[in-house]
Amino acid sequence: MQIDVAKRLQHTEEYYFSKKLREIDELNRQGARVINLGIGSPDLPPHPEVIETLNTNAQLPNVHGYQNYKGVPALRQAVADWYQRYYNATFNPNTEILPLIGSKEGIVHICMTYLQEGDQALIPNPGYPAYAAAVRLSGAEAITYNLTQEKNWLIDLDELKKQDLSKVKLMWINYPHMPTGASAPDAFYQELIQFAKEHNILICHDNPYSFILTDTPKSIMSIAGAKDVAIELNSLSKSSNMAGWRIGVLVGAEERINQVLRFKSNMDSGMFLPVQLAAAKALQLDASWYADLNKIYAERRQQVYEIMDLLACTYQKDQVGLFVWARIPEKYKNGYALSDAVLEKSRVFITPGGIFGDKGDQYIRISLCATVEVLKESIQRIKDSF
Repeated sequence: MQIDVAKRLQHTEEYYFSKKLREIDELNRQGARVINLGIGSPDLPPHPEVIETLNTNAQLPNVHGYQNYKGVPALRQAVADWYQRYYNATFNPNTEILPLIGSKEGIVHICMTYLQEGDQALIPNPGYPAYAAAVRLSGAEAITYNLTQEKNWLIDLDELKKQDLSKVKLMWINYPHMPTGASAPDAFYQELIQFAKEHNILICHDNPYSFILTDTPKSIMSIAGAKDVAIELNSLSKSSNMAGWRIGVLVGAEERINQVLRFKSNMDSGMFLPVQLAAAKALQLDASWYADLNKIYAERRQQVYEIMDLLACTYQKDQVGLFVWARIPEKYKNGYALSDAVLEKSRVFITPGGIFGDKGDQYIRISLCATVEVLKESIQRIKDSF
């Protein structure tokens, strides 16, 4: 019996890393012992107090039922305090904050809330592949805007204004940018807010990397007028080492929160209460938590620079976030070719930049989610085989 998949899936492929991990698993079964430097899944644990909060509350008898779709007040208040303390952005915890079971799920929630057939959404190239997939799943059309190293990976708004934007309802942006590690200054956000007002476009800012190797965390929501035209996703996956816990948040004007909640409330039944309380504890940690975390990532980044040097790649040292993004030498056709060569010769996996769009074809990306010892072993393997 043949049952066709829905039209919405016919042009949506399995996520690249899902397929690549199966290939790596097979190599490991054959004894290869591949070192995976591709995925940004933090290898460090959350703060001990966060784990203790989870353990303590999980043992209580009255915390195991369904939870409110909007999250418990303690978590929403912790998010509001966190945004005020680190971003200087003010939100009403009762009406302008929506906890999510991961911010990646939030990307789908937002697209399904606002987009349908006939609509268009702007997505970055290079950029996180989940944006394009979520737009396609909604039935809308994804229109890419190109980012270049020459413009510091910032959006060329003057170029965008030359296009027909009449069908564009929302625009995905992501700074600090993944995969390039570029940061956006306040002046850029100000121009973007004005652009959104002029063209009646909802700006959707995906902001999970703002605490990683940055001096000052930034949010578009701290800029005057942002709440009129923008919403923001944030996450504890990177900043609190809680990727597998699936804790995200959406912040924005009350109207937007209620609109997304209409979709979300039909898709899940709320987050496990002890997880919410542990997330609140993570958000209450003082700045020393982020400083200590970044010391570790800074040390690891020096090792990744050495890998890039061995591969004759070029990179900018002012990039931030959980990865190092680098341009490949001309002798390789593209990042896929270099990635395959390193995997074959050294049994080290690095990410080809082309998975983030064709503007990433000539780049590779290496994650900082590996210990210094693992990175040094990777360096030695590459020295021995290249």
